[in-house]
Amino acid sequence: MEEKLFQFIQDVVGRVTGKKGLVYDTDFVKDLGLNSFDIMNIVCAFEDHFDVEIPNRDVWQLHQVKDVIDYMIKQGMTEV
Repeated sequence: MEEKLFQFIQDVVGRVTGKKGLVYDTDFVKDLGLNSFDIMNIVCAFEDHFDVEIPNRDVWQLHQVKDVIDYMIKQGMTEV
């Protein structure tokens, strides 16, 4: 399941920002240089795909790809 979620995240980040080469420890700001606009566009893509609303307070806790995977599993967003 984690591998499917990882691939989904990689696809969304690539589509929204054009960034490639993610690994589980990739930090969205430090490693990819994403700004708040990029991050919110990624979040919107997740919300649209899973038909959920992700609270802003949760978004700013998700620094690395592995954080997003853990969050998605805890929230039941596993059907990609």
